[in-house]
Amino acid sequence: MIDKTEEGLLSGITVLDMSQFLAGPMAALRLGDLGARVIKVERPDGGDLCRRLYLSDTEIGGDSTLFHAINRGKESFAGNMKDPQDLEAIRALIAKADVVIQNFRPGVIERLGLDYEAAKAINPRIVYGSITGYGTADEWRALPGQDLLAQARSGAMWLNGEADDGPVPFGLAVADMLAGNLLVQGVLAGLVRRSVTGIGVHVETSLIEAMIDFQFEVLTTHLNDGGRLPKKSSVRNAHAYLSAPYGVYQCADGWMALAMMPLAKLAPLLDLPALDSYTPAEAFSHRDEIKTMIAGKLREKTVRQWLGILEPADIWAAEVLDWPKLMQTAAFRQLDMLQTVNRGDGVSVRTTASPIRVNGHRHKNDQAAPKIGSQTEDIRAELAAQAE
Repeated sequence: MIDKTEEGLLSGITVLDMSQFLAGPMAALRLGDLGARVIKVERPDGGDLCRRLYLSDTEIGGDSTLFHAINRGKESFAGNMKDPQDLEAIRALIAKADVVIQNFRPGVIERLGLDYEAAKAINPRIVYGSITGYGTADEWRALPGQDLLAQARSGAMWLNGEADDGPVPFGLAVADMLAGNLLVQGVLAGLVRRSVTGIGVHVETSLIEAMIDFQFEVLTTHLNDGGRLPKKSSVRNAHAYLSAPYGVYQCADGWMALAMMPLAKLAPLLDLPALDSYTPAEAFSHRDEIKTMIAGKLREKTVRQWLGILEPADIWAAEVLDWPKLMQTAAFRQLDMLQTVNRGDGVSVRTTASPIRVNGHRHKNDQAAPKIGSQTEDIRAELAAQAE
């Protein structure tokens, strides 16, 4: 039997999730995966707007699959932040909470009277996490903090695709996910600090800060090589700063990724002696012609045939898998990263589990994302009992 203390590193910690959409709820989700109790504060009339943000035309139990994915295991407290009675209940929750997470636009949370200074006056031990689109400085603070827009302003789109493609966005909400993960790091550090000092702290990040930090490796190169812009390859580009053969190539029956390696090592394996004549510097300056040669050769055999040649020689290569192929692999099954979560009204959702293992075990919470306000009365009763 798994020791419950090993499953919940944050057992006994209560997180008040006053955020919506992706970045803030993602941070609260990860804290919940680590064992914290997460109470999601939602508007009574419609709840988190993410409930209706559909990735496709699929909904489960009246809510989007996106909402289910990012709010599993949480409790829902329905409260109108503009209603005095509900606001008093939210303040009572702040008094009992360890962590507050919010992602309102700058200025909004202050008008509601639930900003860090107000929360600290209620609970000096609170660890308060804020995510905005672009920070709180004047220039961009009022702009909508949406993932695609943050990607657009970050410069990162110019790293994707091939040379003639123009800016290419990521196919995932990377700004939201990265900002959420950064906030988790800050909140956890805040909890450690509080355990030493007894005093809470306000930790902040933004979508644009997360995207800039995401690029720290290539930005450092840009800042120290005369400000040259990244130069994407025209052929099978995978990284604007890495030389051939780095890229994804089509084989006879599928696709294969090749990572960085000396061309001289690859030349005999591909039966391309011309590769041996390029210097390391030319592997970058002549990327397109080198990749064109490699691409033509790799089409001659299947992925399995090429991997049978390359892997024994310790060449860094991998088949490009789609989701069905990934899930059919023994490696994916051994990871055990899927779970089914359930809700009292019969809703059942197949989704991912926490990516973190503790002492060899992956904590799984089988509770699905809540209906709006489904725990409101229980939480109000709990607050009333604590007030007596």
